Amino acid sequence: METQKRTPWRRWIVLILMIAGFILGGIYAPVQPEIVVAAEKLIEEPIVENFLGGPLYLVNTLPTLAVTLVLLILVAFATNRSIKKSAQSDLVPQGIGNLMEALVEMLYNLTEGSAGKYARMIFPWFATIMIYVLFANLLKLIPGFESIGVLHPHGDHAEHLHSGWYLYNAEMSHDYVLAPFFRGISVDLNFTAALAIISVVMIQVIGFRAQGLGYLSKFFNTRRMFKVPFFGAMDFLVGLLELISELSKILSFAFRLFGNMFAGIVLVAIVAGLLGKISILPAMIMMFELFVGIIQAFVFGMLTMVFMAQATQGHGDEHAEH
Repeated sequence: METQKRTPWRRWIVLILMIAGFILGGIYAPVQPEIVVAAEKLIEEPIVENFLGGPLYLVNTLPTLAVTLVLLILVAFATNRSIKKSAQSDLVPQGIGNLMEALVEMLYNLTEGSAGKYARMIFPWFATIMIYVLFANLLKLIPGFESIGVLHPHGDHAEHLHSGWYLYNAEMSHDYVLAPFFRGISVDLNFTAALAIISVVMIQVIGFRAQGLGYLSKFFNTRRMFKVPFFGAMDFLVGLLELISELSKILSFAFRLFGNMFAGIVLVAIVAGLLGKISILPAMIMMFELFVGIIQAFVFGMLTMVFMAQATQGHGDEHAEH
């Protein structure tokens, strides 16, 4: 019996999109965007004149932060509703409830394998940080992010635009700068630094909860200072190095996530600017950005969980006694 050959309709869709991108790229010439590290201001006037010692501006990462929180709340609400519905019927979660249950179970098994009996203490922080960073990284891949925004005039002969919608083209690039409405929060150093501080502080909190005041011996080890002066002094110096290493985790966490995600923006911008009308290769770079976003969320969460698990363990002589 002959089988009917399927029409590769997906290939035709890709081809149509490539042709449409080539035509639109000829009408509206792509422009190399301005790459800046700091988040751009959407309005020039500050929202609050004096906020923690300085003015607070509406930058384009604040709307993204709000959208991320709203989406997470909606996902949590939909998951709770799906699980409750399955509990009243066949006890088999479906849809988003099944997806989130599988994700949470996988994360808990990872935590239990590393932290043992302290898994219940560590898991909420590990899962929250990882899921939140994952949402933050993937949200910036939505079309419209970092491409639709406000035009700010710059230069000596810049003229103000009238109200309305405009396509940013080559002629405007000399007189205007585009500040997008939404910018990924993972490429804002304020966000990554705040998340790093939360992670490092909670590592210390979990260390104190697991070991009590004995956790301080990790940083100020004076057990053998008077018994064996030479080795006691070495232990004390090693403890000070541990303290410096603990503080440096803030920089490591913050700049690792920020650097990798910001490098993705630069890579996409450079490839899009070099290729001009050809739009399929920048789309392939966006697929690479998807992979990097997932990996960076996993790395940030796993490092937090591993450091928390290490903080619950004794050190030196205390560990040997156990």
